[in-house]
Amino acid sequence: MDVRFLESLMAVADLGSITAAARMQGLTSAAVSQRIQVLEQDLGVPLLLRRANMAEPTQSCRDLMPMMRQMIDLRQRLRSSADPGSAEGVLRLGAISTMLSGTVPGMLPVLRDLAPAVELRVEPGTSANLYEALRRGDLDAALIVSPPFAPAPTLMLHLLREEPLCLLAPEGLDHLPVEEVFRRLPLIAYDPQSWGGQLAELYLQDQGITPARFCSLDGLEAISDLVASGIGASLVPAWSGLRGGRPLTHMSAYMRRIVLAVPVAPRKPRCIEALRRTLGV
Repeated sequence: MDVRFLESLMAVADLGSITAAARMQGLTSAAVSQRIQVLEQDLGVPLLLRRANMAEPTQSCRDLMPMMRQMIDLRQRLRSSADPGSAEGVLRLGAISTMLSGTVPGMLPVLRDLAPAVELRVEPGTSANLYEALRRGDLDAALIVSPPFAPAPTLMLHLLREEPLCLLAPEGLDHLPVEEVFRRLPLIAYDPQSWGGQLAELYLQDQGITPARFCSLDGLEAISDLVASGIGASLVPAWSGLRGGRPLTHMSAYMRRIVLAVPVAPRKPRCIEALRRTLGV
């Protein structure tokens, strides 16, 4: 089985058209159709439903797609692993604020030593915005909070670390039970619209705690500064730059997971491999 044929099939499944897949791969539509016919003969099942100018995977194809994508990823990793130092060009990396202040500065010299010809361009943003930019192809990779839903089949997530939810309260009150802290102080909320902030909202709902709300922010650094000033308390993940904080629980339901999100079929596999080696994933 030629893995390149699987790449053509995945391109059709992602783009919904043999013509579009052929254009993306620099092939003719006839060549892509022939590749898929060979796969159908090899596997013994129909893989595409063809309608006019559109095509979509059959259920049999959908069942096999996770394994197919693994084979494609393995082939690309084998090729790029031979010499990640030969990676070159611009690598567009999205990163949430806590990764910008924590992980990114430390990884820059490591990446430079491993792949000196790679020019890293870092773009800040929220996890949701960076995820969509990556899915559209506007980014090559992103350091984000793991989404609260199954990722798109075109993306792969590599876990970097898990951060338990913490109570962040002014000095002198941080030892009190959570409900007592929020009886005395308003909540400086980690933005409940953000993926990480949804964990704090879930905890409050599960515990039946309804604090008065002072404000909502997506910046954990700003939240930490406001709490330190004594104006309120907060529930935040135990990110690397957190000053203080008392972990509430290590239950997985309240764990913020930081991931490296990359395309299953990246346009710059050697650059992505160098980035993965830099981050140890």
